[in-house]
Amino acid sequence: MRNPYDVLGVAKTASSKEIKAAFRKAAKQHHPDQNPDDPKAKDRFAAVNQAYEILGDEKRRGEFDRGEIDAEGKPRFAGFEGAGAGGDPFAGFRRSGQGPGGARFEFRSTGPGGGAGFGDAGDIFSDLFGSAFGRGEPEFAARGAPSQDMKVNLDISIEEAATGIRKTTLFPDGRKVGVQLPHYVEDGQEIRLKGEGALLPTGGRGDAVVKIRLRRHPRYTLDGRDLRVDLPVSLKDAVLGAKLPVETLGGRVAVTVPPWSSSDRVLRIKGRGLPTKTGDKADLYVHVRVMLPEGGDRELEALMKKRDA
Repeated sequence: MRNPYDVLGVAKTASSKEIKAAFRKAAKQHHPDQNPDDPKAKDRFAAVNQAYEILGDEKRRGEFDRGEIDAEGKPRFAGFEGAGAGGDPFAGFRRSGQGPGGARFEFRSTGPGGGAGFGDAGDIFSDLFGSAFGRGEPEFAARGAPSQDMKVNLDISIEEAATGIRKTTLFPDGRKVGVQLPHYVEDGQEIRLKGEGALLPTGGRGDAVVKIRLRRHPRYTLDGRDLRVDLPVSLKDAVLGAKLPVETLGGRVAVTVPPWSSSDRVLRIKGRGLPTKTGDKADLYVHVRVMLPEGGDRELEALMKKRDA
C-alpha cells in the first residue's frame, strides 16, 4: 500500500483544507464512472479513499505520522525473537507457580543467547494480543472463566454495510479472520466472535470483539439510515426540467428534475438507502446542485445583461 501522502499528492505539511481539496480532485479523477474503460480505475479510487481515511482524520493522521499505523490504517507491531519454529508466541517462555486456581506466571526468555528477553513481557503481550496478558506478573483465569477480549477494528464501506457480506480482516496477531456482517450494521457496532481471540495459556482461544467503523464515502452522506447525494444539474435542465441518471447502492436510476428547480431542491428515491432494523430499506435523498457552464456562456451573459437593461 502506497504512502497516503503520495496517493493524494500532498506534502506531509499539508493543511486539512489542502488534503480535503486533493482528495476531492483525485476522487473525481479516478472514479470508475469517469473511467469506464480503465480496469485499474477501481483500485486507484479505492487507494484514494483509503488515503483520505487516514489523512482526513486528525487522530489517525497523527498515528500514521508517528508510525503507529501503516498505510492501510492497521496497527504496527514490533516483531520479537525467540519464538518457536511453529510461530507460537509462547515458545521461549516458561511459567512458574502452581495450578490454574491462582497460578502466577513468570515470563523469561530462553531464546538464542539465553538473554533476558523483552523486559516487561506482560506489557508486550498485552499490546500485541490485547487479551489475557496483564501487566507486571499477570494472573490467568482457569479454563472457562471470563477473560479479556481481543479488540479489533473493522473498516467497511457504505456498500458493504448495505449488502451484509462476509469480510476478511487482519487481526493484531497476524491471522486473517472472516467476519460475517449482519443485515443491519451501523457505525460503532460491535460483533463478538467466540473462540477467535488470543491464545490462552490454559489452551484454546478467548473471544474477539470486532468494532465496525463506517468509512466516509466520496459520494454519499449518511443521515441515520437514509443517504444523501448531490446531483449536478445544468442551468438549462434546471429551468426546463430533465430526466437525469443517479447512482444508487442498487445501481443507476433515472430521476425527474422538475422545471425551475433551484439548488438544494431535494428529490426522494424510496428504498435506496441502508437496511433498517425492520428489514426494509431507508431512502436516498438527491440534492439538486445547479451548475453554470464551465468557461462561460456568451448567450446567457447577453441575456442577463438584456434583462438588467
